Amino acid sequence: MTDAIPASSATSSATAQSTTATPPVVRADGRRPDELRPVRITRGWLDAAEGSVLVEFGRTRVLCAASFTPGVPRWKKGSGEGWVTAEYAMLPRATNSRSDRESVKGRVGGRTHEISRLVGRSLRAVVDVKALGENTIVLDCDVLQADGGTRTAAITGAYVALADAIAWGRRHGAITGAGQVLSDSVSAVSVGIIGGVPMLDLPYEEDVRADTDMNVVVTGSGAFVEVQGTAEHAPFDRAELDALLDLAVAGNADLARLQREALAAEPEGHR
Repeated sequence: MTDAIPASSATSSATAQSTTATPPVVRADGRRPDELRPVRITRGWLDAAEGSVLVEFGRTRVLCAASFTPGVPRWKKGSGEGWVTAEYAMLPRATNSRSDRESVKGRVGGRTHEISRLVGRSLRAVVDVKALGENTIVLDCDVLQADGGTRTAAITGAYVALADAIAWGRRHGAITGAGQVLSDSVSAVSVGIIGGVPMLDLPYEEDVRADTDMNVVVTGSGAFVEVQGTAEHAPFDRAELDALLDLAVAGNADLARLQREALAAEPEGHR
């Protein structure tokens, strides 16, 4: 029995087919407005973790490690349910200039806390905690290099690491129920409006000048988990919102395919 929505390594410069026509614009990196960056998902990247993935969206690289632990937090004990949560962080030199480690500052920043919660919520949307049993899986998502879309890459990679950790739990007898722990896959992608043109999967240079930007989390079956959108410089209308959502749904469909291909292949990481 497998709990994976069939996702070790897959490489693609997948093209998202939008139902909304876009002008023939070529972006700075040569992509069309409706095209993902090259995406690579490498499973088994860490030796010790029950599930691990290095996910790359272009130059953005995020290491996702899943740790499987018997037992649950005190507030879940006796419920018969498991728990899935996530922590997100960036290496000090993941960006152009060094940032201090939050451990040195003595507190977790608001952005870090917000993204950690987003990743956890997104994963729990496709997890049957009853089927997981009283076990905990923690996803640690560490940004090695940031070039836009770190939170969406983290969600996309964390799902694959989670699927591997669940498979590990079954192999080792920690998950004993017959129910499927994963009801679907989940992925995320950024979209935005730049110069009046809706665009998919924004790198940093596009993200900083976008009139509107949005992060969209979608299941493999096409259901929305979360939509985070902000008019950074100019309000957007309903037609623009629909165009952005169309791009995001198509982009996430390609990401779901890459996850399936990754989970169907043999891990090619360090193990």
